[in-house]
Amino acid sequence: MTDTGLDILAIGNAIVDILSQTDDRFLVEQALAKGTMALIDEARAEALYGLTGPATIVSGGSAANTAVGAVMLGAKTGYIGKVRDDELGGLFTHDMKAVGIEFGTKPASEGPATARCFVLVTPDGERTMNTYLGACTGLGPADIDAQTVASASIVYIEGYLWDAPDAKAAIREAIRVAHAAGNRTALTLSDPFCVDRYRDEFRGLLKDGSLDILFANSHELLSLYQTADLEAALAAFREEKALGVVTRSAEGALVVTRESTEAVPAFPVERVVDTTGAGDLFAAGFLAGLAKGLDGRGAARLGGLAAAEVISHIGARPQQDIAELARREGLLG
Repeated sequence: MTDTGLDILAIGNAIVDILSQTDDRFLVEQALAKGTMALIDEARAEALYGLTGPATIVSGGSAANTAVGAVMLGAKTGYIGKVRDDELGGLFTHDMKAVGIEFGTKPASEGPATARCFVLVTPDGERTMNTYLGACTGLGPADIDAQTVASASIVYIEGYLWDAPDAKAAIREAIRVAHAAGNRTALTLSDPFCVDRYRDEFRGLLKDGSLDILFANSHELLSLYQTADLEAALAAFREEKALGVVTRSAEGALVVTRESTEAVPAFPVERVVDTTGAGDLFAAGFLAGLAKGLDGRGAARLGGLAAAEVISHIGARPQQDIAELARREGLLG
């Protein structure tokens, strides 16, 4: 990486989150599968907005949340994602730039509105997401700035992007440019249902060496290898070429290589309020840790700290100074 380059470049769906507290009865009435993400159309988005109670509106999107966490931890971070030149698109752009993220993707001047995700949080802290992708579907190869991609030590990709063919092509181009520059790529599997849709393609990216790092929770890894046995899934992953980072909620995380699997405990949390963004912030901490020269265990500890902070309150982005929390724990100098 050059002196003017990025530590991390995140590429994902640029989404504005609409967070609302609800209960299990509402999920049943609306036929929503608890704890998952479902894609919806604009009509369904309008209907859900009318049915939910008071809401908090904040910029979101999985990879965008990771970018925010990484920059808060001191990593020089950029982001690529598509918004429309509308009110929500302006809000998203402002929020990203305000925290110091390099975000130069040109907004769409026509077509679908900026994407939004309805995040329904039940009393147990579980989140159920319904996403209208809107302008996100317009992300394509033309939005991949080769100079920016080549400057980034790690290019981090959101698995949800695979739902849009043009975005898929954009990601393949980003992987090509990153590897041509000698940099690493990382993918988060995003959701078990996302894995169900694109299992063969995701496994293909691992087999052909397109991915250097894979982030997954245990459910996603089980789906990837179509097994109910985590040990069997881990054994299958060890045959791949990538570094694996497998999160297991309160049980912490596993850092997986061909040679070893290291268990890293979770940080204690007094009360789980909202699990939205837990995986995103774990990835932020892990990637920022790598950028700071930490080994796999140290990076996973930093990821666990960031995840612990974000699940202790409503919303997918930290409310405390996570860099200061990390310094207190001896994870950052």
